[in-house]
Amino acid sequence: MSYADTLFKNMCRDILENGTSTEGEKVRPHWEDGTSAYTIKRFGVVNRYDLRKEFPALTLRKTALKSCMDEILWIYQRKSANIHDLNSHVWDEWADETGSIGKAYGYQIGVKSQYKEGMMDQMDRVLYDLKNNPFSRRIITNTYVHEDLSEMHLYPCAYSTTWNVTEEKGSDKLVLNMVLNQRSQDVLAANNWNVCQYAILLMMVAQVCDMVPGELLHVIADAHIYDRHVDAIRKLIGREEYPAPKVHLNPEVKDFYQFTTADLLVEDYQAGPQIKNIPIAV
Repeated sequence: MSYADTLFKNMCRDILENGTSTEGEKVRPHWEDGTSAYTIKRFGVVNRYDLRKEFPALTLRKTALKSCMDEILWIYQRKSANIHDLNSHVWDEWADETGSIGKAYGYQIGVKSQYKEGMMDQMDRVLYDLKNNPFSRRIITNTYVHEDLSEMHLYPCAYSTTWNVTEEKGSDKLVLNMVLNQRSQDVLAANNWNVCQYAILLMMVAQVCDMVPGELLHVIADAHIYDRHVDAIRKLIGREEYPAPKVHLNPEVKDFYQFTTADLLVEDYQAGPQIKNIPIAV
């Protein structure tokens, strides 16, 4: 059965059984009807996924993997902060009349800085270092830029990646690993979405750097289940599990900036039914 399902179930049970409630506290998020959106939260959740063993997609319900990839390309490849460059509608509520979400996510990845090797943006720096100095301990992206927070329509949730290369005995290729740091996560709406997004990003970068995608370490400071999501979560974690799908990339792509969602190949993805009309706190 899918290891991602096991981790997800254990995490949700831990939050429900051992988490703390924000009910009655002053909170920013609210529901569409204007009432406060309270959560049951757990501090410091850490999940580890090994892409050499399986792709970490939930089978309790299906995660839209092509849409996940499209959003990650929007941020790290297209370096856009405009929803008109994105095929899904997950960011519509935070966009202004021009489609912009402000100086967030892709905008920050695309900001160029001066290095001794020349001007590079954050993603170009990651690719440069992995190809030229793979054992560096300084390969990081960060979108939580304090001086620009006032011009972001939503503060970044998944805000930094740290890339680390290891050697595997008996292999002629290096292994590429990543730490994803997230300040806050709506577990029902976004957990596996973010996991799959960054797993795909790790796979793409590993491929163009001629490495093996290894471990994705997901660190969540505030992992929470909203009050109106509790019943859905309880039903979801009681469902049957299936084997993890087989997920591959088109091996012909050797340039990160040439990937499209057509290059994501998904096989044998069996999953439970979708949960429809999930209320989203804003």
